[in-house]
Amino acid sequence: MKEITVLAPATVANVVCGFDCLGFALDEPTDRMTLRLIDEKTVKIKHFDDFRLPTEPEKNIAGVALLAILDVIEENIGFEIEITKNIKPGSGIGSSSASAVGAVVVANKLLNDRFSRLELAEFAMKGEQVASEGRHADNVAPCLFGGFTLVRSVEPLDIVCLDYPKLFVTIIHPQIEVKTSEARKILPTEIPLKSAIQAWSNVGALVAALAKGDYGLIARSLEDFIVEPVRKKLIPHFDALKAESLAAGALGGGISGSGPSVFMLSETLETAINVEKAMREIYAQTGIEFNTYVSKINPEGVKILK
Repeated sequence: MKEITVLAPATVANVVCGFDCLGFALDEPTDRMTLRLIDEKTVKIKHFDDFRLPTEPEKNIAGVALLAILDVIEENIGFEIEITKNIKPGSGIGSSSASAVGAVVVANKLLNDRFSRLELAEFAMKGEQVASEGRHADNVAPCLFGGFTLVRSVEPLDIVCLDYPKLFVTIIHPQIEVKTSEARKILPTEIPLKSAIQAWSNVGALVAALAKGDYGLIARSLEDFIVEPVRKKLIPHFDALKAESLAAGALGGGISGSGPSVFMLSETLETAINVEKAMREIYAQTGIEFNTYVSKINPEGVKILK
């Protein structure tokens, strides 16, 4: 095969208590990418969207990830990639990871599945670093593996796929930009031991609750006293969004990645739709443009179309 198209999904990272280690994949929105092999050891990029992202491979997230692959193969081949992004950069729902992961998955398929998924994650993380200025895989992992994932370590990379019950996700994306690199700069460099213990306890409880399908424990575990208090000031009306979502029946939620998107988990589709209505009512009065999504958890990650 000389050409393949994939859909790379949006993702939610951190999942409230799991800063830089927990994430899950969404069904919608997705980026669409078509990759073809060329007889030149380079990467050529075409964008079919309005985000004006750079097409120089060294400055483009997908380009950097593909260059990482070219660095380790001996053949005199390269890639031409066409990208239609539906996940807005700076949205907080894994736009950069979708670009990086989608690119390496389709490249690997054209190379007859030469690399393992952990190796693909390493390539994708090189692209992700262009946007975040940090080495982390909490968006890369669910985009690549699907479902809920936990990144136990990045040195060496160790990704754990988690069991989880039926869950529905409601996302509101205010049309403002929060750059991951800037959002990381405002984080505390030190935290009290008491807060750290509480965070560890919540992550452990959340992983156990997902495995057991214990919705009550999921709800009790979705709390964060370290990152959320600092970052929520970047998101207009965050407290109101969270309060009204919980009142509408959500299990819990918080900032998606570094924001500005906010996510809420619900046990049923009906509740998730009610949460969406509550979110929309709040933002309809603000004058801030926004998008909302209701999705189930995506179990497969990047989807190969042809």
